[in-house]
Formats: sequence, C-alpha cells, structure tokens
Amino acid sequence: MVNDASSAFDGEMESFVERMTETYMNAIDQNLDAQPKLMEAWMDATEENLSEENVRESYEGSLQAYEAWMNAAERSFDRLGDALEGEEVDAAEFRDIWLASANEAFKETMATTAFAAATGQSVEEALNAQQQVEEMTEESLHAVGFATVGDVREVGERLVELERRTHAIESKLDRLLEER
Repeated sequence: MVNDASSAFDGEMESFVERMTETYMNAIDQNLDAQPKLMEAWMDATEENLSEENVRESYEGSLQAYEAWMNAAERSFDRLGDALEGEEVDAAEFRDIWLASANEAFKETMATTAFAAATGQSVEEALNAQQQVEEMTEESLHAVGFATVGDVREVGERLVELERRTHAIESKLDRLLEER
C-alpha cells in the first residue's frame, strides 16, 4: 500500500514537473519570438528619426526592454527551481511573469522620444493618406455631377463676397440719393 501511494505521488510529481517544464518552455519560446519582433519594430520606428540623440535614446530604451525580458527569464527560472524543490507553483504565475515583463518592455520602448517621433510620423502619414482619399472622392463625385464639400464651400464664399459687394453698392446708392 505504501508503495502504491509512493508511486502515485511520483506519478503526480512527474506530471507536475512535465506541465511546469512545458509551460516554461512555451514561455521561453514566446519570449524568444517576441524579442526580435520588438527589436525589429523598434528599429523600424527609429530608422526614420536617426538623430544622434534619438539613436542613443533608442538604444537605451532597447537595453531597458531587454533587461525587463531577462529579469522575467530569471524570475521564471527561479520559480521553476522552486517547483522542482517541491513548492507549489501555479503555471499561471509563469504567464503573469511574462505578461508583466512584456508590459514593462513596451513601456520602456514607448517612453522614448524616438518612439514618439515615429508615432507622430505614422499619424502624419495616415492623415496624408486620408487627405488623398478625400481628394480622390471629391474628384470622383465632381466628375459624375454631384456637389462636393469643396463646391458648397466655394458657393458659400461667393455668396459672402456677393453680399459684401451688394452692401457696398447699397451704401453708395444711399449716399448718392442723400446728396440729391
């Protein structure tokens, strides 16, 4: 009976260690996949803004992000060691370590001037694209005979100018009639 309990415990422990190892290895794989993607995105974002200060700040931001990833790896390794020593460690804890690490790494990246400049450039490009779409839409509508926003504005401007001129003429007529 004691032998059965011992083998059941050994089986549970083996299963637990297997799950922990699998979870840890999945987290490591995801980390290894995420790091180059983060660095590639970071470099793409900063390529456009290659002033010396932006490059230095970008480099420091990437080092801080890398440090956050390495701290997560160390914490995960420590917790895996704790699990192997018999401490009860929930597999979700590993996920939480990596999620917190990702948040920290992205925070370090997004806090730099280089990232802000790249984001500003992306917004500017999006606004330019939107302007081009609006211009093409207006040209298309105008080509098929529909009044566009530009047409309505032009008519409004002409009406304002016509009112101004009419008022000036009325004022001159009133003066001429008074002089008679």
